[in-house]
Amino acid sequence: MKTSEQRTQKQDKSIENKDLNLERENEVLKHKVEELEAKVNFYEEQFRMATHQKYGASSEKSDPEQLTAFNEAEKLSAQPSEEPEIETVLKKRSTKRSKGKKTYDDLPVEEIKYTLSEEERICPNCDSSLHEMKTEVRKELKIIPAQVKVVHHIRQVYACRNCDANGETGTIITAPMPGPVLAGSMVSPSLLANIMEKKYDHAMPLYRQERVFKNYGIDISRQNMAGWVVKGANIWLSQIYERLHAYLKEEDIIHADESPLQVLDEKKNKKNYMWLYASAKAGVHPIYLYEYQPSRSQNHPQNFLSGWGGYLQTDGYAGYNGVKEAVRVGCLAHARRKYTDAIKALPEDADIALTKSKEGLAFINRIYSLEKEFKEHSFEDRYEKRLEKTKNIFENYKAWLIEQKERTLPKSKLGQAITYSLKQWDNLTAFMLDGRIEVDNNRAERAIKPFVIGRKNYLFSKSPKGAQASAITYSIIETAKAHGLKPFDYLQYLFEKLPNLDTTNPEDLDALLPWADSLPDEISLNPNEKN
Repeated sequence: MKTSEQRTQKQDKSIENKDLNLERENEVLKHKVEELEAKVNFYEEQFRMATHQKYGASSEKSDPEQLTAFNEAEKLSAQPSEEPEIETVLKKRSTKRSKGKKTYDDLPVEEIKYTLSEEERICPNCDSSLHEMKTEVRKELKIIPAQVKVVHHIRQVYACRNCDANGETGTIITAPMPGPVLAGSMVSPSLLANIMEKKYDHAMPLYRQERVFKNYGIDISRQNMAGWVVKGANIWLSQIYERLHAYLKEEDIIHADESPLQVLDEKKNKKNYMWLYASAKAGVHPIYLYEYQPSRSQNHPQNFLSGWGGYLQTDGYAGYNGVKEAVRVGCLAHARRKYTDAIKALPEDADIALTKSKEGLAFINRIYSLEKEFKEHSFEDRYEKRLEKTKNIFENYKAWLIEQKERTLPKSKLGQAITYSLKQWDNLTAFMLDGRIEVDNNRAERAIKPFVIGRKNYLFSKSPKGAQASAITYSIIETAKAHGLKPFDYLQYLFEKLPNLDTTNPEDLDALLPWADSLPDEISLNPNEKN
């Protein structure tokens, strides 16, 4: 029989076990509460980010002057503004000539003179003749709308009557005539250049151009224009594209980016992409090449850059790892954007997370401040300065990342920002290997924007062949602009020259590249600045 002491001990043990069970249950419940709080915070972040993306500024820098396209005229006209002088309007045409010289002397001048007749040149007071005292000049900038004309290329065929009279084989000589841009088509170099410039530089879809032509009394269907664009790009501009591709692969640094594009005829792959490859700011030639591909596979950059080895600067997408011989360089702007997104997603009372997000952002901002300081230095000095000053900031930043990772929820925006920097660490710091490398991939992101703007207007491509024609044309236009050329004039020049060249000769093609000295001055915005 159990004694009272034994019963007491058993009761105490039972109470102790209950306390332990309650403690465990309490820990489990606390853990569940933490998980639920983390999920709530995560979804709240997602909601705030979605709200900001829909209604807030899309850039990290806000623009208080941003206007909608529909009320732009009304809002701007209501703001006080001073009427510009013609010299001010034309100031950007300056070609580094002396400041005292006129900046519009390369434009044709039309003079309209206003005088008094002999009868009117009589003084109303004394009837004496009036003499010319001075001349007043009012200057205006006049725009002449596009003119459309039909051109007949007429060539003469000659025969020798003497040979015919003597019974000899007749001699027939035909006057030389330049080849057409597209055989059997009415399209001229200027017409094709105009269509391409409007579509790819001004983002004007073909159906709008169709309406514009109708305003001139000309019925050119968008189907005809589409066919001309595809043929002109794939037959002629592709020749220049391939030479630019060869020169790009001679560069030591290449930037790359990609953006989705819908291609209707691609039945297997619904996610198609336009890829962008650009030479570096420190490169030999500014080159921007677009390439359409039906997917985001790593095989595409690997094939495009086959045989090339250098510094490849991109965002954090792992698909570029396929370029085996390249040294991957990351984008510090992406790392910074993670922190700005975290700050935007936080509620107003989130003191700790806000402070930590700003701490992480401060490390990256200090690196950018140093880059501004090093901007005017030589590449060698920039390399040395980075080792001297930037390296120390990176070391402190990494120590901060490791410390904060243990204290931050991984799924939160701040947690994602910390994880991104740690995973991309080698790539983010790789710009310190060479003073020529930029701190971010903004060069490629800026270069992909003309395509993104155009895509918003025409939304999709019909066929892969059309998408690749777009890629080729974007490449020629954006590279031409980077060299200070007028896109329309350069395209017209190419369509005049290419049909009459031996396009199998690389030297003949090189004479047409945007940096060639043989290009005529008329196609350059600033002839004195030609490369």
